[in-house]
Amino acid sequence: MSRIGKQPIAIPDGVTVTAKGCDIQVEAKGGKLSFTHRSKITVAIDADNKVINVTRPDDNRESKALHGLTRSLIQNMIIGVTTGYTKELEINGVGWNGQVKGREVHLNVGYADTRIVGIPDEITVEIAANKIKVSGAHKQLVGQCAAMIRSHRKPEPYNGKGIKYSDEVIIRKEGKALAG
Repeated sequence: MSRIGKQPIAIPDGVTVTAKGCDIQVEAKGGKLSFTHRSKITVAIDADNKVINVTRPDDNRESKALHGLTRSLIQNMIIGVTTGYTKELEINGVGWNGQVKGREVHLNVGYADTRIVGIPDEITVEIAANKIKVSGAHKQLVGQCAAMIRSHRKPEPYNGKGIKYSDEVIIRKEGKALAG
């Protein structure tokens, strides 16, 4: 049996989980998220013990994969509405900066024009000096928004200029050496 899928999911205080057929909704102070799982997988909510159990019907390869996936997605939804997810980026380059204008991020990162990245409704973006903080309840959207911002100027290994995640390590390369 899947090591991840067989673990029960604890429901913290203040979180409401409802299941109607294959639709699951998780709601708390941090927001409201919903997910539709495959019909092969069974999700049972035990309100007395405040636990969610995910089971699969057989040991087919697809069922095994969906078992762990469904459990992980539900767990991520619960974490998202309680504590939320954040990704932090850094802009490295002389004169490079970013600004939030409405639901868009405007990046000045060494191009002749300003690069504009749209922000999804569920996500908040804050920029202070050269630090960008992307946060929200939906883990996938937070990661995707941060990746879209980073994709406009990925860090390069020679000078270290670009937009990088704050915990990312750029392995530096040595430039050309003159023959002597």
